[in-house]
Amino acid sequence: MRGRALFYRTNCRLRALQPFASLPGLVLAVLAAATSGAAALPAFAEQTSQPCTACHVGGFGPQLTPMGREFKLEGYTMRAGATFTAPVSAMAVASFVNTAKDQVPPPAPHYATNNNVSLDQANIFVAGGIGEHFGGFSQFTYDGVGRAFTWDNLDVRAVDRATIFGSDVLYGISFNNSPSVEDVWNTLPAWGFTYTSSSLAPSPAAAPLLDGAFAQTLLGTTAYTWWDMSYYAEAGLYWMPSHEFLNAMGAGASDILDGVAPYFRVAYQKDYGDQNFEVGAFAFFPDQFPGGDRSKGSDRYSDLGIDASYQYIGDNNDIYQVNARYIYEHQGLGASMLLGNSSHSADFLNEVKLDGSYYWHNELGGTVSLFDTRGSKDSLLYAGNTALRPDSQGVLFQVDATPFGTHPSFLGPRFNVRVGIQYTVYTRFDGGSRNFDGSGRNASDNNTLRIFTWFAF
Repeated sequence: MRGRALFYRTNCRLRALQPFASLPGLVLAVLAAATSGAAALPAFAEQTSQPCTACHVGGFGPQLTPMGREFKLEGYTMRAGATFTAPVSAMAVASFVNTAKDQVPPPAPHYATNNNVSLDQANIFVAGGIGEHFGGFSQFTYDGVGRAFTWDNLDVRAVDRATIFGSDVLYGISFNNSPSVEDVWNTLPAWGFTYTSSSLAPSPAAAPLLDGAFAQTLLGTTAYTWWDMSYYAEAGLYWMPSHEFLNAMGAGASDILDGVAPYFRVAYQKDYGDQNFEVGAFAFFPDQFPGGDRSKGSDRYSDLGIDASYQYIGDNNDIYQVNARYIYEHQGLGASMLLGNSSHSADFLNEVKLDGSYYWHNELGGTVSLFDTRGSKDSLLYAGNTALRPDSQGVLFQVDATPFGTHPSFLGPRFNVRVGIQYTVYTRFDGGSRNFDGSGRNASDNNTLRIFTWFAF
């Protein structure tokens, strides 16, 4: 109830929702959002008349407070009065990247082997509530490293409320383009730490498919319910649109989905006023044609996971948060084995991520994140490293400051900025700790210092 209480204390009225429209109405709302304007965090802050800290840990997205979760689950429809607010926002991220040893060859065309400065991305957002039942956001991105435009995250919703057995029940539909992008807890891949990164920094090759492999290359519809603001359940299907559509959106895919992929999510959240916790589970079942080759059938994957989150918000707006997730991926690689890409018909992959953060007055923060990916040995699938394994592990440290999260900046209420420093330490990278690639490179050679600025306006 913390989020709703905050709205009441600022004289913001939650509107009574009428039964929402049918699925065709939702599709029309999606099209309207995609063509009418844009907004990100500044637009949402203006729509709700709340500072960024009301919905975001550290006064900057995407890490959500209970109020932020409620705002998203209720379809981005909460509004302070009937005043029109501009639905257009933008973001930009720039950074300096240094690795312990030069990357040979360079990490991207037009860049050096080390000490690179880049515009990582620039974003335009379309976001906000549409009437009383619809809301969402769509994101369009210029990749400053790849020098290309592409669509990015999309989440458009239709919502309603009902009273069942004396309990308040929120239910809705999300139309989105990446499994877990619609999730409200910062544990799943789409919105998990780190919240900003650079493609110029080295990163391990192996990860579960749910961890971004299909981001922006699928479309999906999921239905969800939130019972008594505690019990959450969601189910849906994802499919891959045509090559022509993806190419037009700048999001070509090499691995092609076979049919539809089911997605499931359950969670339990409890709010105790100044603290809250969540425990949950999730599953994703994609079949894909390896490398787009349909001649030998498809590989069958099962991503099964559990997650947990704890958050404490003190009287001085000091915030402590811990997020954790575990994903087990079973890989049925029959097609890949027939194509000579895998030495086994079945492999597995385990991913563990844990991060803890503290924010002083919700402005100056520090985060420590542990990550560990391990899996079965496969001499063909992981032929690029000497250990023939996918194993990578390490720790990432971040400190950041957001000076305008609690009050308007000298450039106006829409402007916000975060500055931060990240340092990543690898104890194992792509299978090994020493000479992992056969050319003498050690995991520690990929240790990365990144200094970033993140603007929103």
